[in-house]
Amino acid sequence: MNPIATASTGGAASTSNGAERGRSFPCDRCGAELELRAGGAALQCGHCGAEHPLTVAAGAPVQENDLRAALARQVELRRARAGTAAARVELGCRACGAAVTFEGTLTSTFCSFCGVPVQRADAREAGGGVPVDAVLPFGIEGPAARAAVAAWVRGRWCAPGDFRRRAIAGDVQGVYLPFFTFDAMTATEYVGERGEHYTVKVGTGEEEREEQRTRWSPASGSFHRFFDDRLLPAFRSLPPKLLRELEPWPLERCLPFTPEALAGRLAHSHDLPLDECFAAARKEMEEELADEVEERIGGDDQRVHSIRTGWAGLTYRQLLLPAWLLAYRYNGRTYRVTVNACTGEVVGERPWSAGKVVLAVLTLGLSLFFWR
Repeated sequence: MNPIATASTGGAASTSNGAERGRSFPCDRCGAELELRAGGAALQCGHCGAEHPLTVAAGAPVQENDLRAALARQVELRRARAGTAAARVELGCRACGAAVTFEGTLTSTFCSFCGVPVQRADAREAGGGVPVDAVLPFGIEGPAARAAVAAWVRGRWCAPGDFRRRAIAGDVQGVYLPFFTFDAMTATEYVGERGEHYTVKVGTGEEEREEQRTRWSPASGSFHRFFDDRLLPAFRSLPPKLLRELEPWPLERCLPFTPEALAGRLAHSHDLPLDECFAAARKEMEEELADEVEERIGGDDQRVHSIRTGWAGLTYRQLLLPAWLLAYRYNGRTYRVTVNACTGEVVGERPWSAGKVVLAVLTLGLSLFFWR
């Protein structure tokens, strides 16, 4: 019997006390827990080193979903769930039988008594009716993430000296974070005016001077633009600006969702609704289209009278992307650092040394003064 397939597709199992058991992935050689190897090629046992191939092949296509249909389903789902409390799920640990509680968006975690990974059987659909479509496997593991954070700390200029010397106490935590991607084909028509600057002389004699004026001419046109995989975070716990700095993600490496990909990792489903994320994505696209309209009008100045955009081919995917997270305290305040678990890019919050900042400003000011 292949325990991976049984754990992935079998019906509800029970512990010795009769509670429904969470999904896990034991090694068929020694019984220890498996987790997805860096790069997503196979599941690997951390105890005996045995490898188990994934049921999803690397490079398998990830399906795009019809956005308009999904938004309509969300409206119906909200009506059906109006007034109901958020789900709180308790599952039994396979190893020790203890109850493992899943609250909010958590879908994959660890037993607090024995440390064995436990996953909700409905991990794919747990996010408010929008199933997960794909998982991007971890590319770097904990030691490399810790090294990247240490290098990041050493590179924080104007940070307090003791902060840079002692680095950051604490361990990084690997977690899958939910994102939506959106595709859209747009057709835009615009009407405006192009402004060309020219100079004229006004006045006479000593009062003669030059004035800059603008000659306006009508401008209009149309163009098509395709937006591919516009990425938006689908959770509230980290600032969007910080997450933007983690980009780009190698989305071409995503695997179609399989519970095996979450083995041995923390994972969360989305807590931002699909329509809210699409509204933010659409606003970004409209801003970029407005910038392109001004570029197409050209000239020295532009007046835009109207922009009309048609939207077609709207699709989305929900992806789980891997990150290493670390929260640390310095002088009584909590700071957060995040590592892109594919590229090693590190972004985060850090303390500043007021004295070093003042010294840097003074040094820059003196340099500019002497170079004038």
